[in-house]
Amino acid sequence: MHRIFSFLFPDIAKSIGVLLAKAVVIACFQLISILPANATEPPVCTGKNLLAEMERSDPQALAALRKQAAETPNGKGIFWKIERAGTEPSYLLGTMHVTDPRVVSTPEEAWAPFDNADTVALELESLEPMDIGRALFAYPELTMFTDGTSVKTLLTAEEVNRLEVLLKGRGIPLFAVAKMKPWMLLMHISLPACEKKRAAAGLAPLDLALIRAAHDQDKTVIGLETALEQLESMNAVDSAPLLRTVLQQMEAGDKLDDMFATMTDMYLDGDMGMFIPLSYHVLGTTAARDPGYDNFMQNVVTDRNIRMAERAAPLLEKGNAFIAVGALHLIGEEGLVELFRKQGYTVTRLH
Repeated sequence: MHRIFSFLFPDIAKSIGVLLAKAVVIACFQLISILPANATEPPVCTGKNLLAEMERSDPQALAALRKQAAETPNGKGIFWKIERAGTEPSYLLGTMHVTDPRVVSTPEEAWAPFDNADTVALELESLEPMDIGRALFAYPELTMFTDGTSVKTLLTAEEVNRLEVLLKGRGIPLFAVAKMKPWMLLMHISLPACEKKRAAAGLAPLDLALIRAAHDQDKTVIGLETALEQLESMNAVDSAPLLRTVLQQMEAGDKLDDMFATMTDMYLDGDMGMFIPLSYHVLGTTAARDPGYDNFMQNVVTDRNIRMAERAAPLLEKGNAFIAVGALHLIGEEGLVELFRKQGYTVTRLH
């Protein structure tokens, strides 16, 4: 659900403005998870599969998580066929925004429909670093607080102290993120170092690889959202609960690599319904006990699903479209699979 961070927003003081401007350029590249190639051998991510570990150490807890996952509509599957009489079929791929070669090349069943498609639709029309950079520069008010709000006004003094220690351990001074919107910081800490290094080695995430392949084949590429709309959706999330999620994730520490490895394995298995239950299990809580869960899901997932489904409707009506969006947008009662069914289509899992 999350990715990368940045330090940005020009201040009155020239020195601060220069610091933040430099940092946002770095963040633009991180946000897309793609940098110019500078290594012949991309790093390999390590981390153990937490589900396999739970199978041995706590099978009851694992059974409870699997029950929650099974209750999620369309929680199984990442590749779907969309059909209606009189229209050429279209296809829906749930993506994972990472560079892992196993993710970028899977599922095999998707490549023939992709090659045959007339139109390829993704969340954004372009994921090239400079395009994202321009969007971030254009709307700094969506990434930094400008009204006196800061980390110190959103958290208790004790929480601020904990966050400061954790940031210091990563070489980040508190002042550098004090005015940053929590979603920016959350995105940064949600990727392990190995994935950032793979991006720096020149590996493209699945979404960007699809866009580039589509252009190479002279296909029409469209975005179901604009960069501004995505930024506004993230900016709409309640800040205090989200910042506490940042704190929780940072305190999870070395579990991040394991969580990343496990989620990658789950994606490859098409087990999307397990993502959220496992995430909360690792954090030691549940979605029901998270005061920010409903708000986050509404703004970042549900509302965007509705928007993307509406904009995909003309493509589906025309037929022979290939739609690729983050896999969490497919699942649930208000996921794209169900929304397309409500538009009158038969949606069948292929992988």
